[in-house]
Amino acid sequence: MQIDILTLFPQMFSGPLTESILKRAQDQNLVNIAVHDLRAWTTDPHHTADDRPYGGGPGMVMLVEPIDKALNDLKSKIQNPKSRVILTSPRGARFTQAKAQELATYDHLIFIAGHYEGVDQRVADHLVDDTISIGDYVLTGGELPIMVIVDALVRLIPGVLGDPTSTADESFKTPGYLEYPQYTRPEIYRGWPVPKMLLSGDHAAISAWRSTYSTSSRK
Repeated sequence: MQIDILTLFPQMFSGPLTESILKRAQDQNLVNIAVHDLRAWTTDPHHTADDRPYGGGPGMVMLVEPIDKALNDLKSKIQNPKSRVILTSPRGARFTQAKAQELATYDHLIFIAGHYEGVDQRVADHLVDDTISIGDYVLTGGELPIMVIVDALVRLIPGVLGDPTSTADESFKTPGYLEYPQYTRPEIYRGWPVPKMLLSGDHAAISAWRSTYSTSSRK
């Protein structure tokens, strides 16, 4: 899979994309993640990527033209992929595990990180396939949501986690499903014991115990 990220702040991605499972996936050539400075597609001497909004109001709005040029350029470099363009925005549909599973099937994903007061609406209306939100709260930009989405989908790419059963029984595999609690050594710590059922060796009873958590509500 090829993942391209368009942002005004590329250095924000240097840590999260170069550690743990994301790093291993790239080292194994299961995914290639490229972060691009959107200013590379501007044409003025100051590399301007935003301007004041029509109609007045606070803040600045990201320009449609550099984004359009960047998308055309990136798409031209990928030969006949199954591709999708995603904008992160509070106006978007809520991100879910099902959406992560869908995105993990594509050959090429391009993410656009909004910033400042937002992105010219013509980007959402004409240039993207999905507009996604990770929750009902306000962040300074779309960079952090993209990190969350990329982390969620890359781990679903076959071969990334090594053991193909790793994602078979985990939270949100179906709507409302939450994975059961996990314990390890020591058996008792500060008077807090591991549930006796997990020590019984009765696999059928353990499976039944774990299933009681499958639709448990969050605390």
